[in-house]
Amino acid sequence: MKTAVSIPDPLFEAAEQLARRHKLSRSQLYARALELMLNTEDDSDVTAQLDAVYEDRDSHLDEQFATAQAIAVREEW
Repeated sequence: MKTAVSIPDPLFEAAEQLARRHKLSRSQLYARALELMLNTEDDSDVTAQLDAVYEDRDSHLDEQFATAQAIAVREEW
């Protein structure tokens, strides 16, 4: 789909330089940037939803489990 957008000149010039460095067309650059932002936005929604689910739950580990976990991590490294 074709569209027209207005952006500040310095941002446009920086985007042009980035596109040249990465050997991308302007369309490819803008599509990747939008996709990245949309994916990031989606991830933050998931994180916010998980935070809401677990906000009232105790997140501390049982002492015995924490000890076992610490030992396992040390042995792995």
